[in-house]
Amino acid sequence: MAPGALRTHSSNPWIGPLTALVVLIAASGLVFAAMRKGPSVQPVQQPGVPHIALMYPDAVEPVSPPLALQDFTLPASTGAALSLSDLRGQWLVIFFGYTHCPDFCPMTLLDYKRVKAELGPRAEGVRFIYISVDGFRDTPAVMHEYLAHFDPDFLGFSGDDDTLRRVAGDYNLYYRRRVEEGSVETYYVEHTTRSYLVNPVGGLVASFAYQTDPSIVADVIEAYLASE
Repeated sequence: MAPGALRTHSSNPWIGPLTALVVLIAASGLVFAAMRKGPSVQPVQQPGVPHIALMYPDAVEPVSPPLALQDFTLPASTGAALSLSDLRGQWLVIFFGYTHCPDFCPMTLLDYKRVKAELGPRAEGVRFIYISVDGFRDTPAVMHEYLAHFDPDFLGFSGDDDTLRRVAGDYNLYYRRRVEEGSVETYYVEHTTRSYLVNPVGGLVASFAYQTDPSIVADVIEAYLASE
């Protein structure tokens, strides 16, 4: 070829096969992506479950029919003993944790603030409940001060092991204390991190995975409220 002459595509014997190979790989990638995505299937409606609660299976687990929760009475952050049944007539969002928790608990309570803000006026019919799995350290006074940092309307219960063991099955609750450095005074608590939505008659209707987007939680709660 003379200097300065243009090289055309047809002059390169590899271009044709390479182009075909690129197209084949791209087509294969599209097919593989479609296989991974799977078919678009609408969730099957369940009696009493709002459709939106079925749209996020990794985040929301509906309970249908609702599970009648056992009643319990525990010291509360209000300074008096309260029973779960005392809160009938309101929707409840319940979380089990402890005030020394470094991550799951404060993050969940911050999410609850966002859920409450997303609900707006509808939040008046919803109570956010924090049940401690570390009643030894989480006295009612400690709970009151701790929850006030997030929202003074959040209600805390100081749980004891006997009560928590009795009701654990209703929530699939797990917790275990872990002692550090050989000191019984220095310990942390492993615990489940789901949140539980309870209807005004004391029935568990759904649970939420940890760090479910607050807007999804709010939308699901609002759908249940609207279905009353």
